[in-house]
Amino acid sequence: MSWIANSPLTYLQQFCVNVIKCGPIPKHIAIIMDGNRRYATKAKVEKAEGHTRGFDKLAEALQWCLELGIPEVTVYAFSIENFKRSQSEVDTLMKLATEKFQKLLDEREKIMAEGVCIRIIGNMSLLSQELRKLIAEAVLMTKDNNRAFLNVAFAYTARDEMVNTARKVVEGVEKGAIEADDVDEDLISRCLYTGDRQDPDIIVRTSGEVRFSDYLLWQISNSYICFTEVLWPEFCIWHLLACVFKYQRCYNDLKKNNVKIIKNERVKSFVEGLEQEKLMQLKSYI
Repeated sequence: MSWIANSPLTYLQQFCVNVIKCGPIPKHIAIIMDGNRRYATKAKVEKAEGHTRGFDKLAEALQWCLELGIPEVTVYAFSIENFKRSQSEVDTLMKLATEKFQKLLDEREKIMAEGVCIRIIGNMSLLSQELRKLIAEAVLMTKDNNRAFLNVAFAYTARDEMVNTARKVVEGVEKGAIEADDVDEDLISRCLYTGDRQDPDIIVRTSGEVRFSDYLLWQISNSYICFTEVLWPEFCIWHLLACVFKYQRCYNDLKKNNVKIIKNERVKSFVEGLEQEKLMQLKSYI
């Protein structure tokens, strides 16, 4: 299935989308796509098929978000902890990821026409050379698109992200690029994998699990949390609309100003340098 689904909404679904759009719409939604393996067991199919249907559901969910006017989506695709699963399942997931990123490159004209910017957050050093190359090509190809943003957390945990950020900050201080007094919450936020992106307004977890599994722990301090019982491959637009509706009901109680602005020119220069390093690292994978 394509990264961009083509599943027209029914009249009733479109009507409900238009009603929801009368209220405040989140600018960024983060999703923990949980339940693929349990879905496979339930549907009596192989685990690989469960993960494939999970990807297909992601394509649909992206379309729904575009219909609602949600410009940014971050999904938890593969945790570093997932490397502890059986080797056969890890190999299957890596193969699926390789196929899907190759598919993305194959349909580049459609992706570019839709204006979707693909970003990967995670420790890419843990991935194979082939997969790193495909991911780098996809990220570089779409980096100037700005109609919609898809952030894929792959080989990611929040703890790994925070350790990586701490190392960058310490190195910056040791090299004299920044001073110890420059270290604050804003600097840490800008040095995370998600540094130049807005924090999520909503975080959704499917499958009935009530935990975050080391996902965006720094970024979701002011996010609305929505846990749903449905398994990810069975997630539908009604579940998404329900999450957005609940967010709207709590909107006035949520902190709205999470734009990351740096006024210190020294810190600004340091952060810009980190962004250039990321860009050069991606180019080195190709």
